[in-house]
Amino acid sequence: MELSDILARCDHTLLAQDATWEQIKGICDDGMKYKTASVCIPASFVKQAKEYVGDRLAVCTVIGFPNGYDTTAAKCFMASDAVANGADEVDMVINIGWAKEGRWEEITREIAGVKKACGGRILKVIIETCLLTREEKIALCGCVSDSGADYIKTSTGFSKAGATFADVELFAENVAPHVKIKAAGGISSLEDAQKFIALGADRLGTSRIVKIAKGLANDGSY
Repeated sequence: MELSDILARCDHTLLAQDATWEQIKGICDDGMKYKTASVCIPASFVKQAKEYVGDRLAVCTVIGFPNGYDTTAAKCFMASDAVANGADEVDMVINIGWAKEGRWEEITREIAGVKKACGGRILKVIIETCLLTREEKIALCGCVSDSGADYIKTSTGFSKAGATFADVELFAENVAPHVKIKAAGGISSLEDAQKFIALGADRLGTSRIVKIAKGLANDGSY
């Protein structure tokens, strides 16, 4: 697989609590230069970033992040606010406590409500796989499939662990055909990126692939 094909699947990500506009602007520049799928940034920078990149790059943001326990009304407001500010894509975190209690119908309704609030924009649903059992992951594949969301996503990158090959395989076996897969958290090499894609991931949440591309460009390899 060509590096350009991998980059085209990357949500180039900066979600650090101390991120500044200069840093966000920098990853926007990288995203445009290396033609990533999007940049994934804090909601407070969405308007400024979208004004900066225009139609040259998709802007993604996160809501209910990273813990997922905001109320449904709050998540819906955050999604609609992000879209009003120019977000092209929204990544939401489920209520993980509800998953532990088996409240699958409520989770499905919440995701559907956020999807409606996105106004037709892409919605990715983060289930934070490192906190879940295999059975809970399979049940959440059903919730996401039934909700109308566009993607199921492994991780926030802020919990105990990130994406695993096994989780992407499990998603591919259990989501409906219309649901795509995003692997995020800890993707640090081109080899890992290629394997996640081969297993069924359509998107990768990472900043390291662009860093690798920069290194290769600097030594003339890309």
